Amino acid sequence: MRARYPVHFGPARSVVVLFGMAMLCAVLAEPRTVLAATGPGDRANEEPTRSLLGSYLAGRLARGQHDTEAAAAYYREALARDPGNDVLIEQSFLMELMQGDWPRSEQLARELSELQPPRRMAHAFLGLVDFKAQRYAEADEHFKSAAANPIGEMTSTLARAWLYQAQGKTQEALALLDTPKQPDWAQYYLRFHRALLADQAGRHAEARAAYERLSKNDQRTLRVALAYARSVANAGDAKQALNILKAHNERQKSDPHPLAKALQEQIERGERPDLLITTPAEGMSEAFYGLGEALTGEGGVGFGATYLQFALYLKPDSVFALAALASAYETAKRYEDAIAAYDRIPRGTPLQMSIDIRKALNLTQLERIDEAQKLLDEIAHEYPGEIQPLDALGNIMRGQKRFAEAVDYYTRAIALIDKPEQKHWTSFYSRGTSYERLKKWSHAEADLQKALQLSADQPMVLNYLGYSWIDQSRNLKQGLALIEKAVRQKPDDGYIVDSLGWAYYRLGNFKEAVKHLERAVELRPEDPVLNDHLGDAYWRVHREREARFQWDQSLTLKPEPEDAEKIKKKLSKGLPVVAQARQVKRPNEVQKRADKGKKSTEVKNFPFQ
Repeated sequence: MRARYPVHFGPARSVVVLFGMAMLCAVLAEPRTVLAATGPGDRANEEPTRSLLGSYLAGRLARGQHDTEAAAAYYREALARDPGNDVLIEQSFLMELMQGDWPRSEQLARELSELQPPRRMAHAFLGLVDFKAQRYAEADEHFKSAAANPIGEMTSTLARAWLYQAQGKTQEALALLDTPKQPDWAQYYLRFHRALLADQAGRHAEARAAYERLSKNDQRTLRVALAYARSVANAGDAKQALNILKAHNERQKSDPHPLAKALQEQIERGERPDLLITTPAEGMSEAFYGLGEALTGEGGVGFGATYLQFALYLKPDSVFALAALASAYETAKRYEDAIAAYDRIPRGTPLQMSIDIRKALNLTQLERIDEAQKLLDEIAHEYPGEIQPLDALGNIMRGQKRFAEAVDYYTRAIALIDKPEQKHWTSFYSRGTSYERLKKWSHAEADLQKALQLSADQPMVLNYLGYSWIDQSRNLKQGLALIEKAVRQKPDDGYIVDSLGWAYYRLGNFKEAVKHLERAVELRPEDPVLNDHLGDAYWRVHREREARFQWDQSLTLKPEPEDAEKIKKKLSKGLPVVAQARQVKRPNEVQKRADKGKKSTEVKNFPFQ
């Protein structure tokens, strides 16, 4: 499901260039070689050498699988055997950083800072250590040494600006943030922090002017809207603050974000909210959080998580950094770690319901369904007017093929909707697909048509309803038109392309069916149903040898037991003649494909992303 509350905690600019630079840094940080502890002819030390290499390779493997805890342990073991190896020191440092082991990270960072060429991440972390200890001159030198490439230069600039602000050097800090030679993506972050820093320094007129310029260039970022609204409300302009939040909500075309809603309610009560950033330490934490959140959002999980840990080193209870770190763990399928990160977020935040839902979805990924259901039932009881926990429960039950329970939860959610709007299409679609699996087609058809009425261009609804009609030999022309529209919306979705091919097959246009089914298998070669469908189509156009190959391929991909038996029969006897085939009732495969890989709701898409 798509997020009902899309949280983008950091600036929403495209960070493709930023991510590219980050990946360059990551490549530079990759192990170049591990120096053996012995020479090739030293048989006396052959066993220790194997252990060193074994630990190193195990560490690399664990790192590639985003298991930083295991990677840190393996690198630590390898380093114990070869303590002077700079590559091992660097890899161990990066893994300890991602684990948040600060004493160990500091020890390794100090070793790395003595090596050549300068190790940017080590200097950046030591800059934070010295900043926290108020050793400002030393921190400044470390941050300067961290500026080894474009992303390092920007990181260094942001960190040094807040370092100067901590010393009361506001003018010097603002001058740093006016650096003209940074690219556009970097300028966005610099302008945002210029507004934050001016506000924190009490220069509210400068801050307001900076926010106004910033908001003109970025109309959708929640973080900017929150900072700007807090700034003007804190200065006493409640009306303007409410206008900022209203404009942001209207641009999102969705329910108000929980944080925006909570701020709006606070302002409407006549309260003056705090600024988003109230101390230089919070400002520096925000700098690393913003970059880390952007990097993890673009797929740079490892590198982004390191920046998030930097943010948490300065502000351990940062709701935003912890939520972003948990999301990064979800992307890496580290669901236990994601739950642990969510548990570190202080309770009572406006995001509490969303956090608890995310925890339940992580429990589902860990096959702890009863725990997830219990937690979501408690959330639904605590928030009786909210549909999100009920939707999540419905999604989980549907993923577990407990369709009757799913229908019950979706029905309870729909009952809370006074007047269905476009955003509610998912609830009707999900209940409709559950009804279809319970063989209650009249109920299913009504819900699917309602979903299409609310959002006419949703490819999942177009595909499901269109295929179902054709599968039942009803509304054939209309059903085909719906599927063709779905394919135009998502031409690279193998399952939807397969639906189009199978629709042509059901209509007896086997030549056209082959064309689309071949394309579907190109897009999803690992799916047994798609290979089975292509085999059937090949048989109908007298390409029997290719048909048997596709059926055999389907069997190797482990289809459902009932499908496997049918495929074996086709391999033995082929297909009946066309006149008989028209009477064969094939099961609706759309929901099977919708369920594919969805034993539980996709964690990363709800409700933070």
